[in-house]
Amino acid sequence: MASTCGSSMALMNAGVPVKCMIGGVAMGMITEEGKEPVVLTDIQGIEDFLGDMDFKVTGNDTGITALQMDMKAKGIANETLRRALAQAKEGRLHILGEMRKAISAPSEHLSPFAPQICTLTIPTEDIGTVIGPGGKQIRAIIDASGAEIDIQDSGVVTITSNDQEGADIAKRMIKELTFKPQEGMIMKGKVVRIIPIGAFVELAPGKDGMVHISQVCKERIETIEPHLNVGDECIVKVIKIDDKGRVNLTIKGVTDEEKANCQ
Repeated sequence: MASTCGSSMALMNAGVPVKCMIGGVAMGMITEEGKEPVVLTDIQGIEDFLGDMDFKVTGNDTGITALQMDMKAKGIANETLRRALAQAKEGRLHILGEMRKAISAPSEHLSPFAPQICTLTIPTEDIGTVIGPGGKQIRAIIDASGAEIDIQDSGVVTITSNDQEGADIAKRMIKELTFKPQEGMIMKGKVVRIIPIGAFVELAPGKDGMVHISQVCKERIETIEPHLNVGDECIVKVIKIDDKGRVNLTIKGVTDEEKANCQ
């Protein structure tokens, strides 16, 4: 029954949200003609080999989850069976108590080494973007993450990975490809180009917006540098998206509280 106890503890340690801990104990029986059968608790190999019963009982504090019995004798009396179940309960509760000394509740976070299956939904018009010409983009995501990715026509994306890191990489890359700025959105970006009237800030791979020179500082400035330089990271807010899809950003319009929340 060590496999039952060990697997229950392993699931909890891995962060699987099981409802309760399960323990198990194997009961044996020795019979001799004309004498009362002797019920054994937590039998080992020799007792199983020489005895007349191998009765496995698993459960939690409040009840039994599974029973399995092998019998060499022709049968078992009701009273003996009741005694075996009573002893099994006593043994099971003791074992559960010992198990709880090691772990008493599922870990709050799934083990980073546990296999991951997650889903996300993307707009159907972005399916082609994620797949890329000839499947180039989706292959790049698979190569970078090591995950398996399935995209349904409905836009539901299923990611299967051997670990948390691979799943996170795949999700991040897909979200970056399908990212669409919205007015009022506040995010970190990187300055990728400077022009006389402003700076272009990359919000996600292949998606950027412009901070006009008037939106850099609260006071009037004549040039972008030295206030912003290529490679600088900054926190920006989307203030407008025009009818051509061009994204207008502000730095000076981001409050201290909004900056703190964006860290």
